[in-house]
Amino acid sequence: MTTPPEGAPAGTPGGVTDGQETPSEVQVPGQQPPAGAPASDPPVEDQQSLPARLGEERIAEPVVRTGMFGVTSTGDTSGYGRLQVHQLPLPSAEPPYGSYFDEVAQALGSALEASGLGFTGAVERVVVEYGELTFHVRREHLVAVMDRLLHDPALRFEIFSGVSGVHYPDQPGTELRAVYHLLSITHNRRLRLEVSTPDSDRHMPSVTDVYPAANWHERETWDFFGIIFDGHPALTRIEMPDDWLGHPQRKDYPLGGIPVEYRGTKVPPPDERRSYS
Repeated sequence: MTTPPEGAPAGTPGGVTDGQETPSEVQVPGQQPPAGAPASDPPVEDQQSLPARLGEERIAEPVVRTGMFGVTSTGDTSGYGRLQVHQLPLPSAEPPYGSYFDEVAQALGSALEASGLGFTGAVERVVVEYGELTFHVRREHLVAVMDRLLHDPALRFEIFSGVSGVHYPDQPGTELRAVYHLLSITHNRRLRLEVSTPDSDRHMPSVTDVYPAANWHERETWDFFGIIFDGHPALTRIEMPDDWLGHPQRKDYPLGGIPVEYRGTKVPPPDERRSYS
């Protein structure tokens, strides 16, 4: 038996008592394990967010598209004909959102309640992703929300950066989206709004009375996606020729194209190229 160092009380590390030797290394809570020690499994709650688990959840969702572009009429010419795209659940965030996002949501809620509408009555859901705050607004309340965002002193989103369209053919009832980007110079904040509409009823109100700068942006969104902005002063084509048929940025729009001659070689249009399916 070894004797403890001089001055060390019995039963403390550095001494030996009752014939039991003290371990040479004692693991302190929160301390990194020693080199070479086997790694312990992460807690159960952390395992649910591992990339492998998230990948399993995505694969379990139904397949909404095959191939790179979802083309069905001419065969996939991208070389990714066996690619399967699974439907993802709609993202949604709950408060607190972080950053200045909570202040914007509370200010908008107060401004809407003053008019008898309320935040949940106008906003379907809130999404916080990639450092951005997005309000999914019901289309019938879009103008009222825009008016509060511009004129309420706690909000003051003075800059209308633009509106663009998105087409989700695999989401029945919300196939078409209009996405608005706003900027507050007063408070140095940014905000995104999304408004959805079914393909069978492609109407939503124009916001040109609140933001006159939306005029040309709404024309472009109608030109490319076919969203009809009710109340627009002159909803005509702005990019495509006036006699153009259809809306070319929709995902169900045919590829089409014309043959191109390049240094003695003729490149056929997409619908006549080799299919890899």
